[in-house]
Amino acid sequence: MKTDEQHRKASEMAQLLSEDELETLLKQLLISNGDKISFAPSTECAEEILLHLQETDKNFHNYELVKYLRQYVESSLGGVVGEETMDLTKGEGKNPICSGHDTVTHAVTQRTRDSADYQQMMQTLKSTMITVVDSLINKFEEDQLRKEDAHGEGEQFNSQNTDNCSDSDSSFNQSYAFIGQEQLQKLAEKLDPSKPKEVRWEALQALCRAPPSDVLSCEIWSSLHRYLCAALTDPDLNGNVLQFFAKSFSSSPLNVTREIYTSMAKSLESSFRSQKHTFPSGSDSIDINRAEISHLLKQMRLINDFQKEVTNFWIRHPEKYMEEVIESTFSLLSFHPEHGSTGAEKTLEPIHLLAVVDIKATWFNKWMHGNYSRTMVLRLLENKYKTLIAVALQQCMYYKESCDHFKSEITDSHLEEKGHIGVYSGKELEYSFFVHSLCVLGKLIVYTNGQKLFPIKTEKHKDPITLTDLVVILINIVYRQPKPLRSHASHPDSLSPSSLVMEILWMLCEQTECLSQTPIIETLLDPVIAILNRQQSKLKSPAETLALIADILARIASTDRGLALFLHEKNLVVAHSDRTFAADVVVQFTLRLLDKGLPSLNESDVTHALCGAFIFVCRQIYNTCDGLQVLRPYGLHKALAAAWKQTSSLSERVPTPVLGCSPGPPAQETQNMLLWEETLLDSLLNFAATPKGLLLLQQTGALNECIAYMFSRFTKKLQVSRCEKFGYGVMVTQVAATAPGIVALHSSGFVRAQVVELWSALEFGSDDVRVVRPTPTPMEPIDRSCLKSFLSLVNLLSSSQSVWELLGRQSLANKSEYTLREMPTSILDLIDRLIAVNSDAKIHSLFQYEQSHTFGLRLLSVLCCSLDTFLLLESQYNICSMLLQSQRKNVVDPETPDGVIIIDSLSVERNHVLVRASVVGGPSERRLPSRVLQEGEHPYPWPMFSCYPLPHCYFLDPPKSHNDPQNQELNVFLASTTDPKSEESWLEICRRQYCKAMTSKQNTPSGEVLANLLEKVVAHLCSSAAESFLSFTQYTVLANLLEKVVSHLCSSAAKSLPSFTQYTADENSVKNAVLSSVEKLGIETTIRYGSYLKLLKEDATNDLALLMKHINIFLSTQRVNAPSALITHKEGYPGHDWLVSTVFLLMAGNFDRSLHLLLNLSSLLTSAFIWPARIHASAHLPEEVADSGIPPVYWCTAHYVEMLLKAEVPLVHSAFRMSGFTPSQMCLHWLTQCFWNYLDWTEICHYICTCVVMGPDYQVYLCVAIFKHLQPEILQRTQSQELQIFLKEEPIQGFEFKNYLEFMLSLESSYRNIVLSDMKSIRNPLE
Repeated sequence: MKTDEQHRKASEMAQLLSEDELETLLKQLLISNGDKISFAPSTECAEEILLHLQETDKNFHNYELVKYLRQYVESSLGGVVGEETMDLTKGEGKNPICSGHDTVTHAVTQRTRDSADYQQMMQTLKSTMITVVDSLINKFEEDQLRKEDAHGEGEQFNSQNTDNCSDSDSSFNQSYAFIGQEQLQKLAEKLDPSKPKEVRWEALQALCRAPPSDVLSCEIWSSLHRYLCAALTDPDLNGNVLQFFAKSFSSSPLNVTREIYTSMAKSLESSFRSQKHTFPSGSDSIDINRAEISHLLKQMRLINDFQKEVTNFWIRHPEKYMEEVIESTFSLLSFHPEHGSTGAEKTLEPIHLLAVVDIKATWFNKWMHGNYSRTMVLRLLENKYKTLIAVALQQCMYYKESCDHFKSEITDSHLEEKGHIGVYSGKELEYSFFVHSLCVLGKLIVYTNGQKLFPIKTEKHKDPITLTDLVVILINIVYRQPKPLRSHASHPDSLSPSSLVMEILWMLCEQTECLSQTPIIETLLDPVIAILNRQQSKLKSPAETLALIADILARIASTDRGLALFLHEKNLVVAHSDRTFAADVVVQFTLRLLDKGLPSLNESDVTHALCGAFIFVCRQIYNTCDGLQVLRPYGLHKALAAAWKQTSSLSERVPTPVLGCSPGPPAQETQNMLLWEETLLDSLLNFAATPKGLLLLQQTGALNECIAYMFSRFTKKLQVSRCEKFGYGVMVTQVAATAPGIVALHSSGFVRAQVVELWSALEFGSDDVRVVRPTPTPMEPIDRSCLKSFLSLVNLLSSSQSVWELLGRQSLANKSEYTLREMPTSILDLIDRLIAVNSDAKIHSLFQYEQSHTFGLRLLSVLCCSLDTFLLLESQYNICSMLLQSQRKNVVDPETPDGVIIIDSLSVERNHVLVRASVVGGPSERRLPSRVLQEGEHPYPWPMFSCYPLPHCYFLDPPKSHNDPQNQELNVFLASTTDPKSEESWLEICRRQYCKAMTSKQNTPSGEVLANLLEKVVAHLCSSAAESFLSFTQYTVLANLLEKVVSHLCSSAAKSLPSFTQYTADENSVKNAVLSSVEKLGIETTIRYGSYLKLLKEDATNDLALLMKHINIFLSTQRVNAPSALITHKEGYPGHDWLVSTVFLLMAGNFDRSLHLLLNLSSLLTSAFIWPARIHASAHLPEEVADSGIPPVYWCTAHYVEMLLKAEVPLVHSAFRMSGFTPSQMCLHWLTQCFWNYLDWTEICHYICTCVVMGPDYQVYLCVAIFKHLQPEILQRTQSQELQIFLKEEPIQGFEFKNYLEFMLSLESSYRNIVLSDMKSIRNPLE
């Protein structure tokens, strides 16, 4: 129970303050929120703001009124709340509540509200506050009336009608008042045009103080609107009208504001129609502050502000509203006087005023940005207002014609003499009009539908102006290069003609290909051709203008259409009426710039910046395969390398500044020299974008420096160039595919950086993220945070030669102890820590053993896809033995000899790698175990093993052979004698027979039947024209075919490499020859595969080893012996000779036939491409090419594969570019191991036969056909970021030669002249 003292204090607190005190507190609250209330569009909105003030105002509880009301409520109801709470919690009363806190609170609240104390408090509070509010409103209205009276007495009418609405940004009346219908009715009567001007002015003043929402929603708005439009034409009243319209625009919906806007546009148009305004056409000035001009300009300013803001909300309204706004605007701007302009004066038009207030046509840019409004704008322009485009075109043409005589006579001092900032000369108004027109046209032609509006008919030109004509006009404006007007000195570059035109041309280059037109290229290169022809340059600023030309040329050349125009269209007229290609002109000009051999240019004009600009144009050409073919004869790479060496030597001579000594060259000059050196290095580096370009770069001797420069940019995450959409991924992959490239990457620190980045992501993670949000448990074998690093490693180690350079002759550390923070820095360290995890020390050194080791096994799986890489790892580190030992340890019962292997993520990965490494075969010859567990009783149905041999389930039954009568005809044809005089025709017949057989649909015959056919039907095959089916012939028949074709080709001097001395091997040499461990493992792999195919006898191992020794001795006599820093050049061919193994199996293990075929094949051109060991460091290549370590199958075959992919299968080419992977890497991978593990044995035989019979260029066509076959999978895998993994690990499913021979024949008809000709020049590839 409350004491008497508590009752007394509660009674005192419950007493309300006096009305004056409450009024003061309420007034403070309203003043604090005055901004929110005054900008409320309606009374209802103002009430909502006050009702939700607690939610929106963080200072709500600090207001004195709120504090007082809270204390008043507590003092009035505190006792009631306390008593009710005690009753409920103690269980007293009629309905005791003993449940949760929320229930008690709700019950107490309800009982309190039902109490008599609450009812009395609310009644007292309401009555008091109503009295306070009424008093406050009365005082407010009295104050307003006193202000109006004082304002009317203190000012004369002439000063009253002064406009205080110079722009739409003027502050509005901050008072918060409401106006009723009766007051509005009175104001409407006062606004009647028949009333005196003073009365109308007072009414406008009152109207401006009223909330626009009340005025616009009143019943008499139509009358008010009509009177306001009438007042708008009166110079004495239009300021107040514009002020009201400005407030209405900022607070009213589009259904109202569009009516105001259209009326303003019509009013402005009628003003121009009723009164002609002029401005001087020369340098004389016009003062826009004059009354008759000023009110028009203010009206246009308000119109323009609405144009720029309306795009934010008109999509939420019916389309007809937007159409009315746009059409009223175009109607206003299309107004032109009937009598035109005189010589001394020109007529001022609405477009001039709009250009003054919005010179860069921001309003039009916004209208064209969204498709919703752009569609309407283009439709109206096409159907009704095409003259607007014609006028803009006319203005650009007028400027182009007059800019030869243009001289800026306006200076800052001249403007100061005038003393007015609103003074414009006629030239300035015309220039503003030109800039506005240029910006409108620039935005218009960016869009396809905007381009469709052309051609446009203009007044002073007989022929319509096409889009190409417009671009040519713009380019000619750049050539004039007039200086920007001084009146725009605050931002001269942004308003100079060249800057404006270049912005438009840049947008066109980025979003369309409309610049890829012959007239445009001709216009751009006209000055270049003139300078090359030793004609005096007509350009006002040759260096600057030529740099702009180069910029546009580079952007055009970076597009497919533009590049084709540069390379394949002979459209430029040079000296003596000869025509040439644009690429030829550009590269010749660039070479002359580098040599400073342009006498028509001043020496000061030939700057490094200009040279770099044109080198950049060439770069867009030579970083593509077809572009490099065109530029290679000019030797641009040699010129760039020479310039770089010269610049590098000069930069090294720059002395280090010493304190107290006189300074050397200026710092700026030194900086410029370093920038020029980087430009040259960057340009040389981009040769590495293509396989053949990489060879040219390597021959310049600047490969290491270029890679170091690339790594410096790569670490800074810099873009390759402004025309390159992707990073350095493709270039790194291209370089890493070769031995010298990977050595350069390693020496630059790139490999180390990749390893460190991987280890940080894999083992350490991101500590700062874990503080806020713990890292989720990875659900994939390779976490998304490590995927990028994983793919980078795959790209680096894709080539077996690269792996040899990084790992050859190196052993694992296998330390007894590893610290937790010991970070690997090389690929060898990664293998030691993540793959060869064969000790407890390595396991305990990993923070996340299972995840990290899984990552290593996945990487090992990809590496093992390259047979040579697997043989190297197995020979040096015994990878398979290590994995088997790990499987033996991972058993349920270690005491049991044949314990059951535990199924976990690591054992599943190890099982997959072991099967992949141990079983050889194509898609229908081996079965790889899945890495994914299945649902059900047996989650992993694949048998695991811990010792050899492998379970039989991983071997698929080899395809059975069936008799084919066509093999008899083939054997007869091959066994027939040939007339030496008709050998060439015999080869053509053989090719036709082969093509017919490849397109046949017969089944594969058995070996025995083909052996009989070889003996009995030889004569018949020679004379019969019947179809011969080779696609599935028995392997002995293919061997006969190869022997026959090879013998025939060897007799043709045109088809052979230089003849060699007859090979004879000393028995002692063969006996003492030692095969490497890699070759021995390769022999074991070949024997296993041959035994599976049932092609070999029991003693085939010795025969294959003997064959390998003979071939090694023979090829060693054909190699250069120059010292090399490359590991792959120190001990013969790195890896196993898979062509020898393929031929050995093809000949069914016959040593004599295999050796005879290989020796004859070695003299053929085809051997340089299908037999990598044959051409490795060959003496028949130029010495510098032989020492390069880059094989012809890479810089020739793979180069043309990429070129043909871009033309024939562009989606695949784009997918490779996006993934950072290259087709050349996969081609090198496939071709080096003769498609083993990727194609079935039959298709491998077809590959060898096709390249020998049809020509070595079919190696290119075959790879293109395979990529075409894989296109659906490639596109899908690119999206999931697993393209590299798919192409490496998955066999080529479903590919058969017979299905793509017709496609390859079509490629031959289109590209043989280019591809085969380049292959024949293998002895001089750099010429």
